[in-house]
Amino acid sequence: MGVIKTALEIALERTEKVKSDKQGIDQFEVKKRGKKLANAFLDGDADIVNELKKTQAQDRENLKQGIFDVLVSQIALPSAGSDEKRIEKLGKGLSAVINNNEFNEMYKQLTMLFAQYLKEVSQCEQMLRQQYAPKLRQKEEELSHRLGREVRIDPFQDPEFANFYNQNMNALKANYETVVDQAREEAKRMFNGK
Repeated sequence: MGVIKTALEIALERTEKVKSDKQGIDQFEVKKRGKKLANAFLDGDADIVNELKKTQAQDRENLKQGIFDVLVSQIALPSAGSDEKRIEKLGKGLSAVINNNEFNEMYKQLTMLFAQYLKEVSQCEQMLRQQYAPKLRQKEEELSHRLGREVRIDPFQDPEFANFYNQNMNALKANYETVVDQAREEAKRMFNGK
């Protein structure tokens, strides 16, 4: 008759083989702290430069990695001019962890590209509204005639215009997204020192 082991004995045998990787856990915790620090920085509640100075030398790279992971993921096209402060703050944070003049120059060009993008979005929206205006007036006249009172249609309430608008804006956005993706990759390359 064989020996029957209890569930506890089997579990103890299996965990005996697993050894705790103290250094790996510490690195994970420091990166996690870096991610929290990056989010606090973006919210205006932390200073990355001072935190890096206070951090022990052996933990600094992992802290930078955590900060970088959060900040680089935030590089994105602005949705409005009010995003300017967020973009500026993001650049300062990335500059603190990358510490490379080449990055600073690239980010300056990226912010100019963001301004150009917002300008083109505004121009494109105006052009699309003007281009669609005759068709919208025709629809308003038809509805006014049918209902016996004057009707005004918000262009975005018209499914045909909304589709036309989204199609054109998505094409414009796609052109710029390629550059944003390249900027993220370039920032990663500079962070990794390649």
